[in-house]
Amino acid sequence: MQTWLEFALRAIKGKSIVSITIRNLDDDVNTRLRVNAAENHRSMEEEARWILAEALERQAVPSKGLGTAIHELFKPFGGVDLELPPSESRREPPTFY
Repeated sequence: MQTWLEFALRAIKGKSIVSITIRNLDDDVNTRLRVNAAENHRSMEEEARWILAEALERQAVPSKGLGTAIHELFKPFGGVDLELPPSESRREPPTFY
């Protein structure tokens, strides 16, 4: 249980505290988590937090840009050739005295 001071310090930093319990964790997964944690000099809890954060961060980064996604969506319908209007001569830029 955290003290009032710990709670206040976390609130000031803007971080909330959440706990989860993982039930029915496979023995092999538990062993691999323990080994990974030891190799990385972390506790099992810290290792699990790191793995979750990394996995969710990878999901947050889109694998392709918006333009590519739109292109792939409409590619089966074919393209359109557009005629561009001829460029007009440009006027002289204004002078400021």
